[in-house]
Amino acid sequence: MEFARTFLRVVSKAERAVTLLAFVIMTLVIIADVFSRKITGVGIAGAPRIGVFAMIATAFVSFGLASDARRHLRPKFADGWFPESWNAAITCAQELLTAAFCLAFAVVGVGVVMETYTLGETTRMLRIPVWPMQAIIPLVFFIAAIRHSIFGLIPDLRPKLEDAASLDAVPANLKVETGQAGDKA
Repeated sequence: MEFARTFLRVVSKAERAVTLLAFVIMTLVIIADVFSRKITGVGIAGAPRIGVFAMIATAFVSFGLASDARRHLRPKFADGWFPESWNAAITCAQELLTAAFCLAFAVVGVGVVMETYTLGETTRMLRIPVWPMQAIIPLVFFIAAIRHSIFGLIPDLRPKLEDAASLDAVPANLKVETGQAGDKA
């Protein structure tokens, strides 16, 4: 169990680092391209494509972060359909079904990456192979399959819903205070 806990912690930290790095790259490249266009009238060759690649990396790796914090989308309408005594079994089934879904996507993703590699596809502007960027897709889904398998087999390692609910999308110092009726702005 300690190995699984360590694995989840390391993967979560790596996902956060990769997401942050990709987001910073995307932001800096696009800002540099805009400044270049404004100053010289010509953008940086390949900047939009690099920005798109960084955005794709950010989006896919963020999938793991959402699962790690139980902030992913899930249907809640059926939460009360079964007796509470079934919750442990249902949770196990949910996590293992999610793991199977992610594993299937990882396998399909590997097929796509292998085909792209075999065909030698490259980007038009940058003339670099596409497959390394595509490799993020099966990697992310494979890691998600492992994560959800662990959550299904070792429920104690699954993030608590209360912990996820306490995560606020807008930090307190950035929230806009609303005044009472009759207050002047």
